[in-house]
Amino acid sequence: MSEVYATRRAQLRDRCNAAGTAAALISRPANVRYLAGAAPQGSVLLLGKGEDLLVCAGPLDDRPTEGRPDEALTVHVLPSPGGDCAVTAAGLAAAQGAESLAVEEHHLTVARHRALSSVAAELRLADLGGAVEQLRVVKDEEEISCLRIGAEIADQALGELLESILVGRTERHLALELERRLVDHGADGPAFATSVATGPNSGRRGHRPTDRRVEEGDFLSVCLGATYRGYRCEIGRTFVIGTSPADWQIELYDLVFAAQRAGRESLAPGAAYRDVDRAARQVLGSAGYAEALPPLTGHGVGLEIDEDPQLAPAAMGKLDACVPVTVEPGVHLPGRGGVRIDDTLVVRPEADGGPELLTITTKELLAL
Repeated sequence: MSEVYATRRAQLRDRCNAAGTAAALISRPANVRYLAGAAPQGSVLLLGKGEDLLVCAGPLDDRPTEGRPDEALTVHVLPSPGGDCAVTAAGLAAAQGAESLAVEEHHLTVARHRALSSVAAELRLADLGGAVEQLRVVKDEEEISCLRIGAEIADQALGELLESILVGRTERHLALELERRLVDHGADGPAFATSVATGPNSGRRGHRPTDRRVEEGDFLSVCLGATYRGYRCEIGRTFVIGTSPADWQIELYDLVFAAQRAGRESLAPGAAYRDVDRAARQVLGSAGYAEALPPLTGHGVGLEIDEDPQLAPAAMGKLDACVPVTVEPGVHLPGRGGVRIDDTLVVRPEADGGPELLTITTKELLAL
């Protein structure tokens, strides 16, 4: 992996040199981990003029879930607690003879930016922008393998829940059980706060579990994800509690399923982000649900659960191969509930079999 991290840093250095900056300071934790292999709390990465440094607030933690720093990196530990790694790194960059320093302005606070300017007044600060995020969009096969394992863990946790008795249990209890099962099966932890929604809450994107209890006849929608070696995946499914769904539930479920399938089938290298969104949105909009739709159909996943690209109506850009994304259309009807179906897939060319589905729990409308 050391060569992988070195290559990533070299790509970023080339971008910085092309923009006229001799050094770069990476402070966003996911970006630090992408380039350094680990991102201890508060740490930053300095791509220096002389050498690259991982600047840490204290001794490194040996927990494997936190990642392990690239052995080719020099680790600089602050001599005393309470210091700011970014400010220290700026001073080190100046000491190496750098005249300019690219920083992630979208991550730094105004106060921190001012502190950087004051500690190394001779440095010209420039904005690195989203350069590292852009490098992270296309994943290598090692990254995709981590996502694949995370998806398997999420599938296992969800499958076990479906075999248990659900009626009478609260949304909050079920969400906590799912998160426990994720860890039991080898996840670092949940990829995000698990959402369990029943009855009138079902189908609502980002619903926070409540003390509402599962009842016969409810829609039950679940959205969860596992983190494995830092990489995060996502799965969402909707079920019916009871022996036979109502006609309106079958109709709504079939419609959302058709929209989700249209989105999945449109994933291909070269496809425009907004065309994927449109493929799913048109199915639901033509059935009269345009006003009930979420703002986007899906998004990228990786070291963060919500990465570029964004599959949304106004999104600009086209998909590349080896880009993992979610496809997650849904409809929520106030007072009645709704349906959400969510998969994580990897964009692959047709010659390689088309989009690779990572989350494989059945999408059949099950009555539990």
